[in-house]
Amino acid sequence: MIGIGAGDPDQVTVQAIKAMNRAEVFFVIGKGAEKQDLVDLRTGILDEHMRGPYRIVDIVDPPRDRTPSDYEGVVDDWHDRRAAIFEERFGAVDGVGAILVWGDPSLYDSTLRIVERVLSRGIETFEYSVIPGVTSVQSLAAQHRIVLNRIGEPVHITTGRRLRDGLPEGVRDAVVMLDADCSFTEVPGDDVQIWWGAYLGTEDEVLISGNLREVEAEIVRVRAELRERKGWIMDTYLLRS
Repeated sequence: MIGIGAGDPDQVTVQAIKAMNRAEVFFVIGKGAEKQDLVDLRTGILDEHMRGPYRIVDIVDPPRDRTPSDYEGVVDDWHDRRAAIFEERFGAVDGVGAILVWGDPSLYDSTLRIVERVLSRGIETFEYSVIPGVTSVQSLAAQHRIVLNRIGEPVHITTGRRLRDGLPEGVRDAVVMLDADCSFTEVPGDDVQIWWGAYLGTEDEVLISGNLREVEAEIVRVRAELRERKGWIMDTYLLRS
């Protein structure tokens, strides 16, 4: 399992490149025709860094309810269905395989959990390792030229769904990922700053920053336009009160 960063081939680590070149087969997870860009970015990274022949095995990601009443139950069922597909694809391949994971496999990505679930089913057995990658959080900070934490203070990392429930008491710096509903518009206060980025590490990268109340409408508009144009969007932001 190889973390490949937020999309820029130059952000792929030397360790990741070495691991890629030990692999013979790459399992590429697709999310439908409207997100072909994501597959193309992965294959572009392979074209950039692979020194020998390789094979790609496509895995079609099963759909799931994006607005469930039972979030954890729906995700658990989705993981089960994903594990069954992974198991079938793994069993059909001999040799060294690899999965390219956006950002880092440890942060808001389910691939590692799926691989562990495949092993727990007891049908396929294999050894695996995890190669870290540059996350969108790191890319966001670098592109905006900011430090995520204030001196001696923590940083809270959460999702848009959790942000809507409110930040824990005392949290002044929060990185938010997976926010499909622009939950920042519900954050109270006139003294909150935001640093927002979409398609970080790609040629389509867009950055907006400023006082939240002054730029939130612009972010909502730009985000909707970008999503309409490309059919998908991945964005991350830092809130600071």
